[in-house]
Amino acid sequence: MNTETSNKEYLIKNANIVNEGRIFISSVLVKDGKIAKIADNISTTDQTVVIDAEGKYLLPGIIDTHVHFRDPGLTAKADFGTESAAAAAGGVTSIIDMPNTKPQTTSKTLLDEKKKIAEEKSLVNYGFMIGATNDNIDDILKIDSTEYAAIKLFLGSSTGNMLVNNDEELEKLFAAANKIIVAHCEDEDTIINNTNHYKEIYGDTPPAKVHYLIRSDEACYKSSEKAINMANKYGTKFHLAHLSTEKELQLLTAGNIENKNITAEVSPNHLWFCSDDYDKLENKIRCNPSIKTSTDREALLQALKNNIIDTVATDHAPHLLEEKERPYFQSVSGMPSIQHSLLTMLEMWKQGKINLETIVNAMCHNPATIFGIKNRGYIRQGYCADLVLIDTDNSTIVCKDNLLYKCKWSPMEGYTFKNKIDKTFINGALVYSDNTISTDTKGQALIFE
Repeated sequence: MNTETSNKEYLIKNANIVNEGRIFISSVLVKDGKIAKIADNISTTDQTVVIDAEGKYLLPGIIDTHVHFRDPGLTAKADFGTESAAAAAGGVTSIIDMPNTKPQTTSKTLLDEKKKIAEEKSLVNYGFMIGATNDNIDDILKIDSTEYAAIKLFLGSSTGNMLVNNDEELEKLFAAANKIIVAHCEDEDTIINNTNHYKEIYGDTPPAKVHYLIRSDEACYKSSEKAINMANKYGTKFHLAHLSTEKELQLLTAGNIENKNITAEVSPNHLWFCSDDYDKLENKIRCNPSIKTSTDREALLQALKNNIIDTVATDHAPHLLEEKERPYFQSVSGMPSIQHSLLTMLEMWKQGKINLETIVNAMCHNPATIFGIKNRGYIRQGYCADLVLIDTDNSTIVCKDNLLYKCKWSPMEGYTFKNKIDKTFINGALVYSDNTISTDTKGQALIFE
């Protein structure tokens, strides 16, 4: 593919633009990395590359606020280069990476080191969460809050020393935080008790389906209730990561995010799979919190449509296939998903389960608003030209040959989506087009207001 830079001028003509609760036909001029104009008739020069988008849908670039790109320290599974390419191919233009790498991102120094890695490798825009531990609360509260997206709190399923189970430190964090707290909520004691119970039944080789019984709805609810009660006590902005149960929905309220202190996220995986799928996919869909029942899945989708759940983010967490295929108690939790997250949501649209405006609100607008991401997440004049063009008349077959993940597998292999990611623009550069990735430009560091 020829060199593409953000200095190139594009006119995306006659697209169905999905933005701020509307779908309308118009054109967008991209110039100097920005959205220069949105109008029905836009004049061009000889240097303008004109893209006829008639019949196609133009969305703001997807902002995935929950990914594990495994860099640094776990790069046999993934790295910023490979996973950002997969993201761009999936219409994702910005990501926020989690802190549980090696070393863990739990200090200003380690945060700066990770930023340098992303600056060198990432094709998409990037930001980071800083991780809380039982020992670093005082230190992270001193860091300039514009340096990172959020404070990540593990109240279950942690790696290393990132399980925060000291109530005194938790109180300190919620009382003093000047940044939104994002939490993984699963009660460890409940999980341990459930594990022992099912070991008595199955021994050391239970079926994969036991995962949603061990990491149960009660484990999720107990931990989420504790965190939300603490956030309410101190008036702390709080975001519940990867919601997985119907029961937890009673802890949340519907409404505009501008008026919410408590917000919540759901992953496409929890909206797509259910406990019945363990029989076929086994540990491939093992993740924390676990994929639950079809009743939970339907309740989560309804809550997303009713503005009870606010964002959709992947929790993209690649592992090597051989790690996933081990017996249950030796296997690992997490799956790659960022290349097909938008396609998964669009498939639900094609099935009549959700509308495009809700998808864009949850994957573009709300992430930008909740995390204070400057000049992204909307199709607005003067905003960064992060855009994705969708071809709804063509399909996408998921197979090993077209996977861009470093781990080279997906639970979606063999599925045919009835939509196609046509083009992805990042800061005005055409990074993905015609099934081809351009590595000629790099993403930018997100600015948090």
